[in-house]
Amino acid sequence: MKRDLTDTTASKINKALVEARRAIGTPAVGVVLTLVIVTDEENAYDALKAASEASREHPSRTLVVIKRVSRSPRDRTTSRLDAEVRVGAEAGTGETVVLRLYGEVVDHAQSVVLPLLLPDAPVVVWWPVDAPLDPASDPLGALAQRRVTDSSMAEEPVRDLGARARAYAPGDTDLSWTRITPWRSMLAAALDQVTCEVKGVEVEGEEFNPSCELLAMWLADRLDVPVKRTTSPGPGLTAVRMDTSGGPISLDRADGSLATLSIEGQPDRAVALKRRETSELIAEELRRLDPDDTYASALRFGVERLVVVTAAADGEDPGQDTAGTSRAAARTAGAPGARAGAPGAKAAKKAPAKKAAAK
Repeated sequence: MKRDLTDTTASKINKALVEARRAIGTPAVGVVLTLVIVTDEENAYDALKAASEASREHPSRTLVVIKRVSRSPRDRTTSRLDAEVRVGAEAGTGETVVLRLYGEVVDHAQSVVLPLLLPDAPVVVWWPVDAPLDPASDPLGALAQRRVTDSSMAEEPVRDLGARARAYAPGDTDLSWTRITPWRSMLAAALDQVTCEVKGVEVEGEEFNPSCELLAMWLADRLDVPVKRTTSPGPGLTAVRMDTSGGPISLDRADGSLATLSIEGQPDRAVALKRRETSELIAEELRRLDPDDTYASALRFGVERLVVVTAAADGEDPGQDTAGTSRAAARTAGAPGARAGAPGAKAAKKAPAKKAAAK
């Protein structure tokens, strides 16, 4: 069931939701959280489609906040709220409200969203595009337990990673981090199969892909070894190669679908590592509502290394890069030696990091 409301209020929207549920014969609310999507008109359809597919696993009340740009000075001073209420088959397994804000109310979106939040249910805010650099300080982000951004949609992803590291608050996460979950699981499993010492790592992927940076930061943080970041034509993350005392270990994915795991002394194995849809990423993030400490550690620890590598790439003595990395790693509290699953650090060489630092 779908119902349009023009020049409405939050109380009328709540009333329309109750009436719509009664009309389809489901007066009870069977949802587990509120998902707030903050986007523009261009990306609203794709974001709403992904949220609707994710609602099959996590029934939720989805509030889509679209801030419309008024063209004339007169329109910019006139506040208006239009809403689109969807319940039943139109909204997946939950219920959806599309909110279009005009005029001065654009700057007070939280006052519109707050009365529509489910009582005693967690709130997740997702910015598919144009996410704030400090999500926790955003008025809408302050309402949520979890704040989901996507650095891959930013104009300068590496710069955004650095800013988010400085402004990180418990509950922040990034879909660029979610994309590398299968890679992290596979690499950890590979190191569990052998007894060796990791000496160095190379992460290869296409340029301006923050997932490659985050994976390099995580490996450096956990293994306490030098990590080299190299570029490739893609798609996305294409390979991770580890130099170990027991021989090389590599995970190569050239086509974005099927990867090959190679371990010295063992036959090569084919591994399914397809690039996942946005709906799968959102569903994964909604499975946990507690702070992601591993993401926080990798984000904070790795951004500094990107700066060090950039300085060396601009013409400084490469030896200074290695020394600076070692000193910073030594300053990290509780960093054990180089072994699988141990905290530590170093980041990687990359053109996007160079551009971001130059700015």
